Amino acid sequence: MADKITIKQEKFVQGLFAGLSQRDAYKEAFNTTNMKEKTIDEKACLLAGRDKIRARLEELQNEVKERNMVTIQRILQEYARLGFYDPRKFFNDDGSPKGIQELDDDTAAVLAGLEVMEIWEGRGDNRQFVGYLKKYKLPDKKGALDSMARHLGMFVEKKEITGTLEVGIKLPSDIPDD
Repeated sequence: MADKITIKQEKFVQGLFAGLSQRDAYKEAFNTTNMKEKTIDEKACLLAGRDKIRARLEELQNEVKERNMVTIQRILQEYARLGFYDPRKFFNDDGSPKGIQELDDDTAAVLAGLEVMEIWEGRGDNRQFVGYLKKYKLPDKKGALDSMARHLGMFVEKKEITGTLEVGIKLPSDIPDD
């Protein structure tokens, strides 16, 4: 940011960003003990109108938009992860399942859930904890592939339309009436 703002101005912007009114954000950021409400409102309005304050507020808003942006590209990327995951990536070379921390990002993103159960042996005082049973819940690959195929126009959807339609037919004059 080219134009730096003061700590108090940043606090004012943060208040606006959090949804406070200009008056309340100003009161949070500055000492307004001896000020009238009208003066606070005027100063808050002038401050909010400054270019560097507006630019900083817009910067914060854009950061949130970027972080939470849902785009066609991002959705298709997630569909691709679901549709093209390789189940072999969930296992070690010896056939044992990998821990969730060992999965690469694309494989971990595929998980629909993880079920963990404790395993115990014995009864009463002889009962001993053995370990955990972990079950990965996987999504429907076909559903993801179908969604991508529809997006790419691979399927032609037929739709039935019902209703009435009046059609007028004009007969040539040389056809005799019966």
